[in-house]
Amino acid sequence: MKESDINKENTKEKEAKRIEEIKKLSYAQQLENFLKLMELSYALKNAPKVYPNKK
Repeated sequence: MKESDINKENTKEKEAKRIEEIKKLSYAQQLENFLKLMELSYALKNAPKVYPNKK
């Protein structure tokens, strides 16, 4: 089986790259991204559960 090409980079390198990308954004773009994350977090928290609890 062919080895995946995803996540080949070092975690610290990916984090540094992402921080640089964020620093290049304007304040409004940073705020927009933050609000998208908050919206996604809320949606995931309140989503109906797929698997029922086993008792």
